[in-house]
Parts: sequence; C-alpha cells; structure tokens
Amino acid sequence: MELNEKFQILLRKFYLGKFDEVIFESTLMAKKYPNQEVFINLLSLSYQAKGQFKKSILILEEALKKGKKNFNFWNNLGLGYLKIKNFDKAKECLSEANKLNPKFINTLNNFGNLYVELNKFDEAQSFFRKALEIDDKIIETNYNLATTLQSIGKIKEAKEFYNKILQINENFTKADFGLSMLEKYDSSNSHIKKMENKINKELHKTSYKDLYFALGKVYEDINDYDKAFNFLKKGNKLKKEITNYSVKNDKNLFEKIISFHDKNQSIKDLPSKDSKKIIFILGMPRTGTSMVEQIISNHTKVEGGGEISILGFYLEKFFNVNNKDKDIFKELILIKNEYLNYLNKISASQVITDKAPLNFRWIGIINLLFPECKIIHCSRDPLENSWSIFKNEFERGMFFSNTFEDIAEFHKLYKNLMIYWKKKYEKYIFDLNYEDLINNPEEKIKETINFCGLDWQESCLEFYKNKKSIKTVSFIQARQPIYKDSLKGSMKFKKYLSELETLLKS
Repeated sequence: MELNEKFQILLRKFYLGKFDEVIFESTLMAKKYPNQEVFINLLSLSYQAKGQFKKSILILEEALKKGKKNFNFWNNLGLGYLKIKNFDKAKECLSEANKLNPKFINTLNNFGNLYVELNKFDEAQSFFRKALEIDDKIIETNYNLATTLQSIGKIKEAKEFYNKILQINENFTKADFGLSMLEKYDSSNSHIKKMENKINKELHKTSYKDLYFALGKVYEDINDYDKAFNFLKKGNKLKKEITNYSVKNDKNLFEKIISFHDKNQSIKDLPSKDSKKIIFILGMPRTGTSMVEQIISNHTKVEGGGEISILGFYLEKFFNVNNKDKDIFKELILIKNEYLNYLNKISASQVITDKAPLNFRWIGIINLLFPECKIIHCSRDPLENSWSIFKNEFERGMFFSNTFEDIAEFHKLYKNLMIYWKKKYEKYIFDLNYEDLINNPEEKIKETINFCGLDWQESCLEFYKNKKSIKTVSFIQARQPIYKDSLKGSMKFKKYLSELETLLKS
C-alpha cells in the first residue's frame, strides 16, 4: 500500500471520529517513516480531538526539536496552547507558522480566535478578513467573522456573513441558527421555509441540533408554541446524545468543593495586594448576568471582561485531580497569578467584571484568592430560569441544559451550594434578583453600584447603550432597555412544563 493511500485511509478514520485507531496506526507509521511529517501531524491532531492537548503539544515540540520546519506543526502547536489557555505560547507558535506560510488560512483563523479569547475584536476581525482575502469561500472563516461581528453588536454585517455562508453551503445550519438569533420573525419570512426544507435531508446530528434550535426560536416568534416546543425538545434531545452528559460528574465536583472547604478552613486570605479590583457576577445561567455586567461596565471606571473561562478552566482541573500530595497553597497562588495575568492582557482598567455564571462554584476559592473583590449573586424564579436554560442553545459548556431532569438536579446542586456559601461568606455576597431588577430598575441598579464601591453615574441606567462585546446567548437582550415581557416567558409553554415544575419542587 502506498503511503499516500495509507494516509487517506487514516484521514477518513479521523473524520469519522475513530481517534484511537488513528493514534495507534499513526504512531506506527511515524516510527516507521520518520520523514513523513503528515503522520506526526495527524497524530497530534487526533490527540487534540480527544482533548489531550498536552500530549499533542509534546509530540509537536519533539518533532520541532529535530529541526523540522513545518508550518503545520507550528500552527497545531499554537492551537494546542490556545486550548490550554497559554495565550503567550499560542501567539509565539502561530507567529512562527505565519512566518513560514503567511497565507495559511488555518493559522490566520487561529490567530483570530486567539484575539477573540483576549477580547481584542479589532485584531480578531483583521485576521479573519486577511484569511477571506485569500479564499472568501471558507465557511469556518466566514462563520468566525460573523460571530465576532455579532458579539460587538454589528448585527447587519453579521447577518450578511451568515447569509453568505448559506449561499456557499445551505446545509451549514449553524448559520441558520446564527441568523435566527438576530431576527424577529413573522410567518412571511422566507428563511422559515428554507429551514423547514432541510428537515428531511440527510444531515449530521449536530446540524440537525442547530436547525431544531433555530426553528424553536422562529416558531416562538410567530406564536406557534406547540411547534416551538417540539423543535426545542428535539434539539435538546440531540445535544444530550452528543454530549452524553451525566449529572453525577457535577454531583461529585460539588461534593469535592464542599469537602475541600470543610477540610481546609485554616487557609486564610492568600497574600498580595491585587493590581485590579474584580467584580464577579455569578449564579445560574440566564439569570441576567449579561445585563448586570452591561449596567456596571457602562460606568466610566469599569471594564467589562465578559464571560471569562480561565478561572473555571484551572479550578475544574484543581478539583478533579488528586491534590493529596500537592502543595495546595502553591497551586492556588499559581491559579491566581494565571488569572491576573489574563486580566492584564485583556484590559488596563483597574476595575473589571467577570460574568462567568458558573463561578458560583468557586465562591470560597474566590474569597481566598481575591479578598478585595466584589461578588454579585444573580438569581431568578426557578421555573423561569430553568425554562430559559432549556430553550437556549449554549455555545460552550452548560451541558446540564438539555433535559428537565438534568436542569432540576443541577439547580438543586446550585441551591445547596449557595446555602453553604451564605453560611460562610454572606457579608461578601450581594444578592440581586432578576425579577426585582426588572420591576425596580433604578433602585436595584443604584444598590448594585453602591455595593461595588463606585460613585453613582447616570450612564448605568442607560446600560443598553453600552458598546461592550457580548459573547453569550444574551447578546440581543442585554443591548435593549429593561422590558417586563421576560418575566413570565414560561407562561406561553405552561402546558409542557408541569414535569419541570414538579422536578424543581421535589
């Protein structure tokens, strides 16, 4: 069998998701034919596909030490570092790839995604547009640019790119979903029929998932709640199959968190005067965290950091790795420094917000690492909150969001953990209820700004004029004035929600 034929067979297996087979066979081929760099590259990509980024990095660094000047190696090494949040190394590796091949679209895309992670959207756009100058038909580049434009509120241009994608490939249903989130539909909208025509096509499971969530949103817009619920149910069912989420993993994590704090009560505030004042906005997703960040970051002294994933990234690893033989104090200092380094990269402001909602899991650690921070806990009516979670498609994480059972179980974990935190840190936590904020906006906004230790500015009442980027599913609502329609969104679907109500109360 010729080497190219063998490579094509392995490549097909890679695209079919048979990563273990590809790893086994690519390892053999790389040893047998050390000068055939395609096998090393495929091996590294297979480890990345399995989430084993450090293994991928080791393979590529070893190959580069041997003097191989391969822009693919540098590009994939940069991607590996990007995935483990080492942004400096990612930039360094991508720069090397770019020197070797300035027109390699994958590198330009990865550079763009790096700058999105760093909240530097002008730089991100620049790289995506450079890639489009080379080939304007690459779907990934068009999609990356569309989502970036959407994040910074350039809705008209984002729509243009989503439509362009559908002209290139009408079955790329992520673009249908993106468009559906930017439109308020009526029954005459031609896009509805185009989406319906795809239902009976042979699409990948993830494509159907995006299509179903799009149609769920569309039918809610045109008041056909039966069809809307049916599509949302289908979309969630598929996503559950794709993620294979088990709430047991979160139960174990929450138990570890409580056990850690019970066993380590002697650990006090970790030393060092922080260069930044951090305002953590946290709670269950869909409790108004994006709106609260828009309110606070419309203050002239505050920079909106958005949904910063880096603290959760390191703390999930901290709690999921056996820490018995580790210096806990040292580990936590390292995590703190990584987080502060990231904040310094994304903003020079002395006051910054972090609105990653699931940071509620780390309130105890946050209080240890950043004793001068402010913690705002956002809450909402449990049924309204849970329904809003179910009907929205989250770009990353939130894998508990796809069945009523998982949502209710996770909500109980959240509620019990917050009770635990309140017993320990109540004086450090400001509770902000979504319904109270909507019904009494001026009063609640003033209380919030006061809690943050900021002087009052009228601009905080006009948060919807804030131009800060929003990378979450709330990007439309958080750019609008407060509206009371959102208070009882579940009422339209009441006949479907008795099971959810029962589960939340049990």
